Amino acid sequence: MQKLKIDQDIRSLSEVRNGMANFIKQVHDTKRPVIITQHGKGVAVLLGANEFEAMQEKIELLSDIQTSLNQLEKGAGISHKDAKEKLLKRITK
Repeated sequence: MQKLKIDQDIRSLSEVRNGMANFIKQVHDTKRPVIITQHGKGVAVLLGANEFEAMQEKIELLSDIQTSLNQLEKGAGISHKDAKEKLLKRITK
């Protein structure tokens, strides 16, 4: 996802409603989201499907990393040597 350009990517709900096809094209072409405002406050984000999917994958990976870190802090981890041995046993079967 590209960096947001405030002057181009923040639009009112009425603007988006009246030109939805143009905003969908903008999101697709620029790979940047459009922030939709209502009464001057951000209420929604229009985001390309590919960017949304990539964002979900990153969130899942970060969540897995956090889970792993929590397990390590609780002493539930195993040494690199033990992990390597277990993995090699699984692949050589």
